[in-house]
Amino acid sequence: MLKHRHFIIHKPYNFHSQFILETNRKTQLLGELYDFPTNTMAIGRLDKTTEGLLFLTTDGKMSEKVRSKKVEKEYYAQVDGIIDEAAIEKMKTGVEIGLRGVKYRTKPCQAKKLEQAPNFPPRIVKIRDDRHGPTSWVSITLTEGKFKQVRKMTAAVGFPTLRLFRVRIDKIWLGDMKAGEVIEVPNFGI
Repeated sequence: MLKHRHFIIHKPYNFHSQFILETNRKTQLLGELYDFPTNTMAIGRLDKTTEGLLFLTTDGKMSEKVRSKKVEKEYYAQVDGIIDEAAIEKMKTGVEIGLRGVKYRTKPCQAKKLEQAPNFPPRIVKIRDDRHGPTSWVSITLTEGKFKQVRKMTAAVGFPTLRLFRVRIDKIWLGDMKAGEVIEVPNFGI
């Protein structure tokens, strides 16, 4: 019987959540961070500029289970401006976003303003400086994962995302893992 392997990783900024990219562009891929076994796949991708917690596995059934609507994924988003309670409430109840040219209403979710900025290290590429105005941080917890959903949600309520981290999947937290760090785990406990 094949023994599957599972990993948690802190995906760094500017890495694709893939092992093979079908273009001629020079880009960084997950396989550059660790010697993963053949047939390892990312569970729920993070776009190139999104940082944070990513699960990888050799087990397709585990991938399906983690991507289900029963598993929460929590994100911390740094947004342009000081986000207000009205914007938070709109995201909680669902907002209309564009999804491949079609209007889509997001499912209700959990959202709250973070009173203090998370203690993340500075990004490799500077976002902007204080001359451009204030920023704030929001926590958004979803059970769905549409293409660039968190970025589209914050933009829909007037506060575009500047930096985005996935900090939790179900009961597993990013914690103080360093960017690029990989930990092999016996299972995800989901």
